[in-house]
Amino acid sequence: MGRHKQPGIRDRILDACADHALAHGLPDRLEPFAAATGVSKRMLIYHFGTRDALLRDTLARARRRQRDLFGALMAPRPGEPYPDTLRRAWREMIGPAGRPYLSMFGRLREEAGQRLWPDFRREATTDWLQPLEDGMRTIGRPELGTLVLAVIRGLILDVDATGDVPRADRAFDDFLATLTPVGAPRAEVGVPRAEVGVPRAEVGVPRAEVGVPRAEVGVRRAEVGVPRGEPRADPGVPRGEPAVEVDVSRAG
Repeated sequence: MGRHKQPGIRDRILDACADHALAHGLPDRLEPFAAATGVSKRMLIYHFGTRDALLRDTLARARRRQRDLFGALMAPRPGEPYPDTLRRAWREMIGPAGRPYLSMFGRLREEAGQRLWPDFRREATTDWLQPLEDGMRTIGRPELGTLVLAVIRGLILDVDATGDVPRADRAFDDFLATLTPVGAPRAEVGVPRAEVGVPRAEVGVPRAEVGVPRAEVGVRRAEVGVPRGEPRADPGVPRGEPAVEVDVSRAG
């Protein structure tokens, strides 16, 4: 009579394999898993059938942990604006708690990883889309869930390539500042409108002070020429004296 497999033992082996893979990467041989679990390669095959089956089950166990962790980070919190929730989630994802998952599943997009989990690229999107849409719904913008996911994934790739976490942090903060709740004045997202520049009255000088009051722009109308309503006098002739008539015929 054959031995019956014990689910408890298999579960403990799988947890140990997931711990090892998250810390050191997914191995291409059974020896590292045997050392990490304290069981022989033969017993690993006994419980999981093949090496690839063990690798797939290890990935699935690690992915379940990641879904639990990241899903809790992205879940809306009562009384907390969702952009603040996203800011905290981002920092945890690229911090010590989240980086092992990003490293493991980032490599899974490579050709060798696709063999173990052919549909992973699609699941890597759909796993997070619903939680983000639910969170964005709290500010009336569920349709932006896809955009938020794209920004997070792009910045994760940036950090993986450059290691420049402070720059990625600043970029994510700048992005969060654009997430305006439906119905909220835009000034509530960033800087109050009155503080963006200078109040209109202070941009230049009040209109009355821009130049000279209208009555003083030159000389008052009464001083420029003739008061309105009076006939125009000949230039050079004092007011009140008749003009002198010149006899043109005699002047010739």
